[in-house]
Amino acid sequence: MKTFIKVTEIWIPDRQRTQLEFGSGLYGALSEFKAASEQQHFAYDEGLPGKAWAQGHPVMLTTFEHSYFKRTAAAQKAGLTCGIAIPIFSGDFLLAVVMFLCGDDEDHAGAIEVWSNAANPDSLSVIDGYYGTLQHFEQLSRQLAMAKGEGIPGQVWASGMPVLIEDIGQPAIFVRGVEAQKAGITTCLGIPIADHGQQTYLMTFLSAKATPLAKRIQIWIPDAQGKHLICQQGYSKTNNELAQIFETITISKGEGALGRVWLTGMPVITGDHEAEYNPELDNLSAMLAIPVIESGKLKAIVTFLF
Repeated sequence: MKTFIKVTEIWIPDRQRTQLEFGSGLYGALSEFKAASEQQHFAYDEGLPGKAWAQGHPVMLTTFEHSYFKRTAAAQKAGLTCGIAIPIFSGDFLLAVVMFLCGDDEDHAGAIEVWSNAANPDSLSVIDGYYGTLQHFEQLSRQLAMAKGEGIPGQVWASGMPVLIEDIGQPAIFVRGVEAQKAGITTCLGIPIADHGQQTYLMTFLSAKATPLAKRIQIWIPDAQGKHLICQQGYSKTNNELAQIFETITISKGEGALGRVWLTGMPVITGDHEAEYNPELDNLSAMLAIPVIESGKLKAIVTFLF
């Protein structure tokens, strides 16, 4: 299955917590780019991960040439054209930076957007976006302003929680529903990333059935007692009964990959070669789990299953 996210990485502070070093990554067949990445280090405000750390919110580069991106030659050779760095903070302190790298190809329909109220405290607008070949959809999106509670970005802002909508072709749910249908976009995932007092930042991931974000997406939340994680929502293009069964279980803090995210606040990547991988998930051979943290407490975990 083709997914339009080609590479996923986690960068973590080194022992002195003054530089970012390679934590883990999913590269598919891009072994040369993997080799070029594993030895990298990024100081504060250096490269794309360092910029996200310094700015305290998601940062996107839609062209690598003549930019501060440090792996341009290797990225171009691998067919990668866009990078998104998402910092995970607990208060003032950086826990990790999650990186997505995408590649342009004509037959994918999808977009990744960064929304913020930095320009107007009462509404969200797109401050950065990767739209691939969807120029008309991009033009429309960059003109929009969303109030709190309006559309998927506004719902994420109002709730402070991830929002996953499986069918966004309805304007009542998705303000750009008609245009999304024309572009072939069916699914939208919104994730709150950073809240600096008056300034809010969140991300939306839009994808088509032919090139989904991942094979499956899940949202896990602590139960009312704060004792276990429960799966609030799981979605994939194709039915996966084993994944659906897995989503009925509860997970204790520290148990498996998801329990470890809850225990540490750190995002995690697991593959089928690791002990934390859940074999119940059958053909879903790798997972990225991103924590949503507010005031030092875990609110949710979003998982991408590849």
